[in-house]
Amino acid sequence: MIIAVSGKGGTGKTMVSASLVRILAATGADVLAIDADPDSNLPEALGVSVSGTVGEVREQLKRDTAAGRIPPSANKWDILDYRIMESITETDDFDLLVMGRPEGSGCYCAVNTMLRRIIENIAENYDYIVIDTEAGLEHLSRRTTQNVDVMMVVTDPSKRGILTARRILELSRELEIKFRKVFLVLNRVHEGDLEKLEIDEDLEVIGVIPEDPLVSRYDMEGRSLYELPEDSAAFRAIKKVAGKILSL
Repeated sequence: MIIAVSGKGGTGKTMVSASLVRILAATGADVLAIDADPDSNLPEALGVSVSGTVGEVREQLKRDTAAGRIPPSANKWDILDYRIMESITETDDFDLLVMGRPEGSGCYCAVNTMLRRIIENIAENYDYIVIDTEAGLEHLSRRTTQNVDVMMVVTDPSKRGILTARRILELSRELEIKFRKVFLVLNRVHEGDLEKLEIDEDLEVIGVIPEDPLVSRYDMEGRSLYELPEDSAAFRAIKKVAGKILSL
């Protein structure tokens, strides 16, 4: 199963992604986490150091080709696939692949094209793939999440956040990107917030995550969110979300 976690910036999608990876890995499943956000915050949230990114692999291949270190007859895609597999960070619990970005001001489209190819090539090697997408709607317009089973849209309890979720759903329909399920996750919810929100019927809320001071404290201290205690309010809520996904 491929799960994409989406939403506008600052809504907590990386926290949700990291917690999902932790919960799914605890079942004994083979899990691949993909950080598809150019800002690359997922490694820190998971408490993992990475030595390279897909963007860096691509740039190095371009340099090697220009310098004549790769024969003209060589299949560049085969070489790229091999190097990308080498760039996957393996841990005892899960594997992690960071997309990164091309050097300089180059378009991010090439890396997104590789993301689609990577998912197609290695999806069968894992029970679950969790993708922390880039903020906003670009991953939809570039079709990097077209092979996703479950799209989870994380939002804060604000009208603007709900509007972004609505746009993600509308754009996926406009582009004919078919997900098995699209869910809304409300994060940083205070008592009384839900009563003020008007949520469309076709935006199915799969979970409500309360405001959790522990998450803010871990962020301020630079601590891995993978280490959140299991009895923390946020982690308990995400565990319920994971349970619903596993039952699909």
